[in-house]
Amino acid sequence: MPARFAVGFVAKDAPFIIELQDEAKIRHARRIVAGSERLKVHVHGTIVAMPATYNPDYSFHLDPETIDFFELAAEVCDAAPRYVEAHLAEIGGAFLPDAHWCPWASRVEAEVT
Repeated sequence: MPARFAVGFVAKDAPFIIELQDEAKIRHARRIVAGSERLKVHVHGTIVAMPATYNPDYSFHLDPETIDFFELAAEVCDAAPRYVEAHLAEIGGAFLPDAHWCPWASRVEAEVT
């Protein structure tokens, strides 16, 4: 059964909601929320430039099949969610190549229902 998590940002943008379908990734996200996972706490994945009902504050979401967690990532995929929102038409070129997004300031904060 899918699980959804709120991802927060240092910039205090509205929480970004992700949906996880893989049981191992759901367990990993729950360990982040519980505080037992302290390294791979940031979220990355492929942007889908269309809204998802579970992520109402944004007009894009991450493809659940591509979501994973990281400790460190390349700068080329880092961007704040509001910046991504404002530049959706540019995604996939020089801005966020292959629509891959890895916001360094992201952190899984809570499971949501």
